[in-house]
Amino acid sequence: MSVADLAIWSVTGLATAGVILRPFRLPEAVWAVAGALALVCFGLLSVSTAWVGIGKGLDVYLFLTGMMALAEVARETGLFDWLASLAAAHARGSAVRLFRLIYAVGIVVTVFLSNDATAVVLTPAVAAVTRAGKVTQPLPYLLICAFIANAASFVLPISNPANLVIYASRMPPLAQWLPRFALPSAVAILATYAMLRFTQRKALTQSLTTDIRVPTLSTAGRAAAWGIVLTAFLLMTASARGWQLGFPTCVAGIVTLALVSRMQRVSPWHFLRDISWGIIPLVAGLFVLVEGLEQSGAIGALSESLHSYAQQSPRLTGGVAGLGVGFVCNLVNNLPAGLIAGTAVHAAAVPPNIASSILIGVDLGPNLSVTGSLATILWLAALRREGLLVRARDFLQLGLLIMPPALVLALAVTASTG
Repeated sequence: MSVADLAIWSVTGLATAGVILRPFRLPEAVWAVAGALALVCFGLLSVSTAWVGIGKGLDVYLFLTGMMALAEVARETGLFDWLASLAAAHARGSAVRLFRLIYAVGIVVTVFLSNDATAVVLTPAVAAVTRAGKVTQPLPYLLICAFIANAASFVLPISNPANLVIYASRMPPLAQWLPRFALPSAVAILATYAMLRFTQRKALTQSLTTDIRVPTLSTAGRAAAWGIVLTAFLLMTASARGWQLGFPTCVAGIVTLALVSRMQRVSPWHFLRDISWGIIPLVAGLFVLVEGLEQSGAIGALSESLHSYAQQSPRLTGGVAGLGVGFVCNLVNNLPAGLIAGTAVHAAAVPPNIASSILIGVDLGPNLSVTGSLATILWLAALRREGLLVRARDFLQLGLLIMPPALVLALAVTASTG
């Protein structure tokens, strides 16, 4: 190992730690970008190579832009508040029924709007509904937003930005994606529900008020809903044809935002200003850091090992790799872990079942801890804005019960059908 390679690993490790721990409460993007700049400024990575790394994320940036625009329009027009209130009204005073209904809403939002949307916009809506329903213990319902955001995030390619990061331009078309992931997704969603429901059984004995007022969904809210439905149809069509998803997502999000802005007679900036734009430089910085690791030979060595083990025992390699990356995500966050794993998978040319197992680990593994995924970090931030606090230790205690069974069962199903 050369001094330059050791320096690249050190810079990448420090930057990743900054993203997870957020020293001085600086945004995650600051640390990722700082790490990328450090690699270039110290001569560890050329400017041209850094630009190549940034360029690899173009489809992801476009996808995130479109999804964030759709999510913000839905939030501003009250679509999520309406969905959550509708679920509360249909619960008819039953805490368990409300739990099931919010879980179902969380699945729909995650599948068609991505796990980050579930964390950012569904969480405050659920908090508002629990207040309206005079729920004395709202935590079980808020935990749904965190756990389903990861458990349902591999139903479709659009359900998690990490899916685009892992497969990049090699994204399987929908006709291949659904046979690979439909059953493992269903198993993960059901197992997560069963364990979350079991761990929250005492809190779900509480009674709720039946006096829930469902707000009228505005014309703009209905337009936002139709925009989301049409976007989902467009993306499934694009996926079925094997197209990249970033450009159509971005176009659909901008068109929906422009239409709703015109209907409400407000400037598009009214929606754009509240979008968490920091996620774009965060992802770009991570792409550059991974480019540095690739240049150092670390990813090449990982690819060679993965290729060797895959030839000897594909099923065992898939299971071990899925479990391993699932737990590693909680140490380094699933975005950098997904970038590294995806690059290694492509270089190793492993069978589809191993690539599928690794994606499941990246998507589902973060349900172990609050540092596992960007969606969970965003969920914590949403809770803080609501004046609520979930300690990392408490979440880990739940995660140790909820994540491993779901991950093991999903990987077992993948191995049996691979």
